[in-house]
Amino acid sequence: MPKHPHPISPEPDMPPDTSLIMPSLTALASIEAMRGTLAMARALLEGGRVVELAGLEVEAAGICQALGGLPQHAARALRPAMLTLMQEVEALALLMPER
Repeated sequence: MPKHPHPISPEPDMPPDTSLIMPSLTALASIEAMRGTLAMARALLEGGRVVELAGLEVEAAGICQALGGLPQHAARALRPAMLTLMQEVEALALLMPER
């Protein structure tokens, strides 16, 4: 049976680095919270409402900083969540009125 690396373990045969659990979970929670915010904004725009996205830059910068503070193997485990977040940003951008 092939071994799959644990997202917070640098090598497949090594135990997980438990010191990375909370930072990884915190980063994932931030990613998911922003994804929810963007999904709500998209739904409002689709319904003809105007949305204000002030503050999202600060939130995005915090996510990037959190990911930058993780070892590469731990940050890589969060890549699928980040790709989903990027898709949500792109979907929202298509609906945003040009200024």
